[in-house]
Amino acid sequence: MMKTFELRTDHHDQMVDVTSEVEGWIKEQGVKDGIVVVTSMHTTAGLTVNENADPDVKTDMLRRFSEIYPWADQKDLHGEGNTAAHMKTSTVGHAQTLIIEKGSLVLGTWQGLYFCEFDGPRNRKYKAKIIQ
Repeated sequence: MMKTFELRTDHHDQMVDVTSEVEGWIKEQGVKDGIVVVTSMHTTAGLTVNENADPDVKTDMLRRFSEIYPWADQKDLHGEGNTAAHMKTSTVGHAQTLIIEKGSLVLGTWQGLYFCEFDGPRNRKYKAKIIQ
């Protein structure tokens, strides 16, 4: 079972909680146990699992990424000028593998699955595949 999800990001750098979309799809499929692999279809957007209780965590993470990987580095040779976005995506990773147990994602109390936009706003896609 595989599904392509689509979303529109609103900001240049943004973390979008996609936990409920992925979990809702898993429930629609009637899957009780297995794993789901979720992958970004882009080189300038990734996926991560992180805290979903305090929105300041997302704000702080995006600020720190921008400090580490500044956007306007005159030394970058890549013609599109978005090397920082590629670096951020490589840091968070392009995919996450999550356990499904009793029809739900196995996540800690404060954890959520985030689509991480680093070169927006854009129309984006990510895919999820369930393995039982």
